[in-house]
Amino acid sequence: MILPIYTYGQPVLRKEAQDITADYPELGKFIEDMWETLAESEGIGLAAPQVGRDVRIVVIDLDPISEDFPEYKDFRRVYINAHILEYDDTETATSEEGCLSLPAIHEKVTRPTRIRVRYMDEEFQEHEEWVEGYLACVMQHEFDHLEGKMFIDHISPLRKQLIKSKLRSLLQGRFRCGYRVKAPHIK
Repeated sequence: MILPIYTYGQPVLRKEAQDITADYPELGKFIEDMWETLAESEGIGLAAPQVGRDVRIVVIDLDPISEDFPEYKDFRRVYINAHILEYDDTETATSEEGCLSLPAIHEKVTRPTRIRVRYMDEEFQEHEEWVEGYLACVMQHEFDHLEGKMFIDHISPLRKQLIKSKLRSLLQGRFRCGYRVKAPHIK
């Protein structure tokens, strides 16, 4: 089932998500719904808070960008109870980011290109590893959602001021996008 994407202003997007256990109700169905929602919205990553649940689940599908990044051919992963343990700030990359919860907003964000993460896979096997490059940047973007953060929290106050009217339009539900959303409609 395709779930609505919660847009900027929805309280769940600013709430810290909770770890889950293997007996989380209908976990397999929820993950399947997240994959379907991600595909329908043509994104590469989706965190559970973006579909209204304050739990630590992220799906990432980098196959759509494999023409430019061949190393990500067939890359589809589920991250449960995901946490960033350490940032290696020795190298950073600046790239333009967008977000399904912030339709039509794109800004340059600088992030470390190497992070140490801990997560569980769909079988609840724990993994701890260093992740590098583009995947590290995508994981930071998605895992930020689990901490109640969004990519706009990483831009300068000046840039944030410049997009203030776009953010206000999102809050008021005055925007268009090609996927199902749940907007806050704040006046």
